[in-house]
Amino acid sequence: MTDLIMGVETSCDETAVAMVEDGKKIISNIVASQIKVHQKYGGVVPEIASRQHMECIIPVIDKALSESGKKLSDLSGIAVTYGPGLVGSLLVGLSVAKAIAYAQNIPLIGVNHLEAHIYANFLEHKGIKTPLICLIVSGGHTSLVYIKDFRKYKLLGQTKDDAAGEVFDKIAKVLDLDYPGGPIIEQLAKEGNSSLIKFPRPLLNDGSYDFSFSGLKTAVIYYIKELKEKNKIIPVKDILSSFQQAVVDVLVEKTLRAALEFKTKQIVLAGGVAANNSLRKKIKEKASLLNIRVFYPSISLCTDNAAMVASAGYYKLKENKKSSLDLDVVSRLTLV
Repeated sequence: MTDLIMGVETSCDETAVAMVEDGKKIISNIVASQIKVHQKYGGVVPEIASRQHMECIIPVIDKALSESGKKLSDLSGIAVTYGPGLVGSLLVGLSVAKAIAYAQNIPLIGVNHLEAHIYANFLEHKGIKTPLICLIVSGGHTSLVYIKDFRKYKLLGQTKDDAAGEVFDKIAKVLDLDYPGGPIIEQLAKEGNSSLIKFPRPLLNDGSYDFSFSGLKTAVIYYIKELKEKNKIIPVKDILSSFQQAVVDVLVEKTLRAALEFKTKQIVLAGGVAANNSLRKKIKEKASLLNIRVFYPSISLCTDNAAMVASAGYYKLKENKKSSLDLDVVSRLTLV
């Protein structure tokens, strides 16, 4: 018997709803982005984000149902992100999911947003086998995880301050570039010299699997500030290329070291920054020399979406990991 799960994702600035069969087959996957709304502020404004979710959530649900050709009565369960994220935004998705679960008398499955990003890979790749190392690298989180088996995780390290995605956004803002910073920086960095400026590689050789990008951010900002004070030309493309390379070097080095230490032959990337082509290319090249396979989702499944939430929810439901209707949102939530 097929299990149909509706996924609901409202942790930040995307209102997303998806219908997924048996944790792997996407029937519909609708995302209403708020990027244009927040661009003029240079970042996400929490209050505006929650209001946008309230306006969009029902139309997005209706569209997901319409495109799938399914009805609410066909659902085996409803999976929803309950954290981490913006409290107001999370509450919109969780409240609607609870209402549907109660009205349809189906299981409510609370899903950790970070865990959901991992499952984006299982929606597209059949060759993934545990154990493996997963690098979750998104706007607000940078985590390195050892996955022994489905839903059996060991957190090896995580960001101590600014996550990789946050630093991309902040550097873009300093240079008056568009929000979000990741795509525009990657585009401009292609035309720059990545070895021209020697920016620091924080915690690269400290022996841990933790990350820290605050010092790198400060180094880039002060480099730009110094050039401005001396009325010198700011080589934007070279700065961005050198900055991006520093981030990629740290992410790749620590991920490969973890794969070697835990003797895994597979690595998966997850999260919005996993869409970065420089990161994908470098980790794949270096991993191939070690006979390690690398997987990552398509661009649409790297960014926040509800298909990954539905997939993670399916596997939790298989373990009878249902949530109570008393489930509350958690703004700060780790994977384990």
